[in-house]
Amino acid sequence: MNQPYGGHVPAHDAPPVCPRHPDRVSYISCQRCGRPACVECQRPAPVGVQCVDCVRQGQERIPTVRSSNGVAIRQRPLLVTYSIIGLCVVMFGLQLVVPGLTELLLDYTPYLYLEPWRLLSGGFLHDDSSILSLHLAMNMLSLWFLGRALEPVVGHWRFAAIFLVGVLGGTVGVALLGNPLTPTLGASGGIFAIGGALLVELRKDRQNLIAMAVILGINLVYGFTIGSGVSWEAHVGGLVTGILLGFIFASGRKLKAREAYHAVLTLVLAAALSGVSVWVSYALLTGARAIG
Repeated sequence: MNQPYGGHVPAHDAPPVCPRHPDRVSYISCQRCGRPACVECQRPAPVGVQCVDCVRQGQERIPTVRSSNGVAIRQRPLLVTYSIIGLCVVMFGLQLVVPGLTELLLDYTPYLYLEPWRLLSGGFLHDDSSILSLHLAMNMLSLWFLGRALEPVVGHWRFAAIFLVGVLGGTVGVALLGNPLTPTLGASGGIFAIGGALLVELRKDRQNLIAMAVILGINLVYGFTIGSGVSWEAHVGGLVTGILLGFIFASGRKLKAREAYHAVLTLVLAAALSGVSVWVSYALLTGARAIG
């Protein structure tokens, strides 16, 4: 229809655009706020879609669920679990290509327990008698399985502490319960520590811990009986250390300085284990302890 000269021409309605991306036209609106949302800003909802802003606001209103140690339970990437697995795999590769590396890192002498790095090195080494190591594969599978259950609950630094102090506890277990000059290698001391800490966490959260207790029990019995070449002493030392750390991390939930409280007690436990290792070295050097 023609418009007489000098009349008013109505402006066409502007197309709807995404508030976060004004250069993108979108005819799909958020079911919650009604604003347009481009493809990048759309999130599936029970009915239609919601924009990312509404999804974020909804998540902020969800009450935070905390574990018995006060750590917020949420989806965390398994940074420490995968880092330990990666380091063990890299070290296994170096064991295969660097002659004498395993023997160098596991050269147990009376001075071993006076060298702190040697107390942990065995936890990242595995049987390198063949390229395909069942020892490495089983330990890494166990670490991945337990890490998925515990790391998101206790957090990254606590999980790392459980593994490392557990390896230290396993080494001390060998020194006290077995022959301190017998080289042992493998991550099982740290893995049993993770299992022990998980037992405590399940108990504190009133969850069923029978399955985990049975799994750990079977592995302990295997080391005591038919497990040829398995260091049950390291398993026991790691398990006891993990249980102690589990109780440490389950305490002090109402403290404002909970992180510092847990860190200090962890360092105290690590120092105590290191002190035991120093005593073992002194006993070996002075001949006060008979070697079997």
